[in-house]
Amino acid sequence: MDTLQALILGLVQGLTEFLPVSSSGHLVLVPWWLGWDDPGLAFDALLHWGTLLAVVIYFWRDWWEMLMALVRKVQGRAAQGRDHLLLAILVGTIPAAVLGFLLESFFESMFGQPALVSVFMIITGFLLVFAERWTRSHQQGRPMEKLSYLDAVFVGFGQALAIAPGISRSGSTIAAGLVRGLDRPTAARFSFLLGTPIIFGAGLLKLKDLVEMGTGATGFAPLAVGFLAAFISGVLAIRYLLRYLQRHTLYVFAYYVWAVALLSLARYFLAGG
Repeated sequence: MDTLQALILGLVQGLTEFLPVSSSGHLVLVPWWLGWDDPGLAFDALLHWGTLLAVVIYFWRDWWEMLMALVRKVQGRAAQGRDHLLLAILVGTIPAAVLGFLLESFFESMFGQPALVSVFMIITGFLLVFAERWTRSHQQGRPMEKLSYLDAVFVGFGQALAIAPGISRSGSTIAAGLVRGLDRPTAARFSFLLGTPIIFGAGLLKLKDLVEMGTGATGFAPLAVGFLAAFISGVLAIRYLLRYLQRHTLYVFAYYVWAVALLSLARYFLAGG
């Protein structure tokens, strides 16, 4: 892998990890479209740590406030409505953690199948459209302070769907949040907070592989470039989406994943696989 490939894949990872278009799907389809080799475990691990750093730094104040609220709750003091949020995140993480542990090898086998990934991306588009249609006829607009444990579990099952490559983690969780009546910025914010433990866990598993296998032939420069590109583009993607959803819907992302998926399926079948 050269530095330019590392830069492109880092940008793809950072942007699509947080925009509701599926990072796993793009990391399968982009190298496939461009005819690149598998970048390897070392590079994959560094990309995950780049996006983890992005979400932790962007939301550091939220994590600090949640922790302090929980401490005040334990001490019997007023927690200002956020004492439950950290526990809600932990509860919401359980479905994806359990499913990932039980079916890890099954889902990993799907990463080498562009056609299947494309089908899952089409499903992502339908999830986004369904959530938007749902909000038209159901009450919506609850802020973060009104988020319940049932909301967290429901969004957590949405996150579990994203173990399949092509199902967007941010897309499925934001859609689940909208169905539960959260307003768009809150659904997106909770999606990012909920994804932090999962991104950390995935990065930790890949870091274990990295330590065991070493950097190999990848080299230091591509790893560093990919990490920085994933981090910077991840921060920009989070900032953009939170602002975008204050006034806009998810339809544009649904149209995008449908276009990418259909073009990829067309190429796959016309080229004979």
